[in-house]
Amino acid sequence: MTDVTVLAFSLVAFIGIATPGPTVLLALTNGSRFGMRRACFGMVGAVLSDFVLIGAVALGLGALLAASEFWFTVVKWVGVAYLAFLGVVLLRSRGTLDVSLRAGGEDGAGSARSLLLKSFLVAVTNPKGYLFFSAFLPQFINPAAPQSQQYLILALVFAGIDFLVMFGYAALGSQAVRMLRTSGALWLDRICGGALLALAGSLAFYRRAGS
Repeated sequence: MTDVTVLAFSLVAFIGIATPGPTVLLALTNGSRFGMRRACFGMVGAVLSDFVLIGAVALGLGALLAASEFWFTVVKWVGVAYLAFLGVVLLRSRGTLDVSLRAGGEDGAGSARSLLLKSFLVAVTNPKGYLFFSAFLPQFINPAAPQSQQYLILALVFAGIDFLVMFGYAALGSQAVRMLRTSGALWLDRICGGALLALAGSLAFYRRAGS
């Protein structure tokens, strides 16, 4: 795998990651609700999901979802339900500032484990991720060379870019909330919640190619 290949992959990956999706929206929300330190746990969850997704594609799971209507539908509706759940939670919240004051404990919505699991589950239950990597990664893989090492390199590069982009979104959310009063912070939660519901709706209507 040449440096040019890795550079091209990095550029395309950055564009894809920077486009707001579920994990990016969660990073923005976590940064505004719980601060940068706790938001980092959500980023770790998303990065772990990157390795799971790319590993699954390397093992052929992406091809299975592309070929099997049943398993694609199962994964899709699990992802729809979870995204919708997170969206409803944000829509029903009292506002970022109020939640932040109650998020200092190790239990509940602001715990490190909760933030990590949310971001991880949002990514691994989205069949579009598997199909995306199935179509995207092989373009940068040299079939004449050992593929496991190449997939590992691409996974590390993608995860690193993913973390940096989410860190930027979380920092944006953290800074924005300092300039908002409680009512403004409430609307930030509402906007992010509505966006997650919209993503859940788009995923519900998503179909496999050829189905």
